[in-house]
Amino acid sequence: MLKDRYTLRTGYGEVDQMGYVYHANYVTYCHQARTELMRKYGINDQVLEANNYMLPVISFEIKYKKPAGYDDILTIETSISQFSKVKISFDFVIKSAGNELISIAKSTVAFVDLETRIPKKAPDFVLDVLQECFQKEILCK
Repeated sequence: MLKDRYTLRTGYGEVDQMGYVYHANYVTYCHQARTELMRKYGINDQVLEANNYMLPVISFEIKYKKPAGYDDILTIETSISQFSKVKISFDFVIKSAGNELISIAKSTVAFVDLETRIPKKAPDFVLDVLQECFQKEILCK
C-alpha cells in the first residue's frame, strides 16, 4: 500500500467570513496531497502528460468533522486504497497539529487519453509501481 503524509499551513485567503477554512479548499488540499504521494514514485502530471495521459477526478466524497481556521497546520494522510488498470482510489485523513480529526475524504481518478479524453489502460510504469508497493506494503516517508 502506498501512504504518505503532507503538511500545510492554511492561508488567510482560504477562510470564510466565519473564520473557518472554506469547504472547497479541502478538495485542493487533497489534490496537493495526492500529487505529492504520486510524485514520490515518479508518477506526476508532467510524466503522465508526456506519455499522453491525464488523471481527471471521477468522484470525490468528503465528510467534515471539525473546522480548521486561519494559520492552522494540517496534516493529510493519503493512501491508495484500490487500483485497477484504469482507476486509482485515494483515501485522505486530515488532522490538526493537535491530532484532532478535521475531515476524511475519498477520491477516484481515471486514466484517460490526453487528446481524446477516453479512458484507457494505465501505463505499465504506473501499474508496475502500484503492484510492487501493494505487494510489499511500502510506507512512503
